[in-house]
Amino acid sequence: MGKTYEEPKLVLFSQAVESACGMASAAMGPFYCPMDQKVYIDLSFYSDLKNRFGAPGDFAQAYVIAHEVGHHVQNLLGIAEKVHSLRSRSSETEANKLSVMMELQADCLSGVWAYHADRARKILEEGDVEEALNAASSIGDDRMQRQGRGYVTPDSFTHGSSAQRVRWFKRGLETGNLGQCNTFQTDRL
Repeated sequence: MGKTYEEPKLVLFSQAVESACGMASAAMGPFYCPMDQKVYIDLSFYSDLKNRFGAPGDFAQAYVIAHEVGHHVQNLLGIAEKVHSLRSRSSETEANKLSVMMELQADCLSGVWAYHADRARKILEEGDVEEALNAASSIGDDRMQRQGRGYVTPDSFTHGSSAQRVRWFKRGLETGNLGQCNTFQTDRL
């Protein structure tokens, strides 16, 4: 896309960490901070992914990192800044929809990474794709809301439903094409 890729740094932490985006606790889950271009992973999240969300496996973990790196790519391409600006001028419901579009695009970008990583280094083993799809499904807003409060409120989604997350990861994995990750075309949601 005419840009030079700059690798993000990976920060592994336990309990809490100070980032350029402020103090963060493990309760936040994995995150990307555009101000320091770092991906932050609390190692206890992987235990939660396995035990609480029922999504074990090394490729489920790789999916989480790739999703956060997807946010880094959005930052490098200027997408994150545009969406942040739009969100600041939107109603809460519209801001949530924009957040979902960003998250689904990061899911698609993680699939693009998996496609190219496998082509270059043959990293995918039997069951890996299922692990990633299970992780994407397990951390969908609908499933998390149902587990947490017993009911689902789609207008409050910030990451997308389980089905959406799976669909967008698969789109990236099947095509390997960044251009197929335009979640901002609302007819594609």
